[in-house]
Amino acid sequence: QVQLVESGGGLVQPGGSLRLSCAASGFTFSGYLMSWYRQAPGKERELVARISASGTTTYADSVKGRFTISRDNAKNTVYLQMNSLKPEDTAVYSCNAALAFLRYWGQGTQVTVSS
Repeated sequence: QVQLVESGGGLVQPGGSLRLSCAASGFTFSGYLMSWYRQAPGKERELVARISASGTTTYADSVKGRFTISRDNAKNTVYLQMNSLKPEDTAVYSCNAALAFLRYWGQGTQVTVSS
């Protein structure tokens, strides 16, 4: 049974940091492209960052220099370190696993940036 379970979301003040985790099970994690997406109320879901099986990373322009995606294949986990958070980063963050035509999604974790 495939599972992606996100954790680490919460309420943080502007300028603060959070680290999201996505624990995977039920598939061969190391071979998958892993991504973080986010969706704010009333907006479309957008790609935040992705990391390939070989470790190549890609970021949305809006988070470059502030967010870092990483993966630990021994723990079947992908992380998103978020620094210098802004109110506009408020959204539900979901992780995604992709390989060829296969796509898996987690349930999401809420991140709220507010004073």
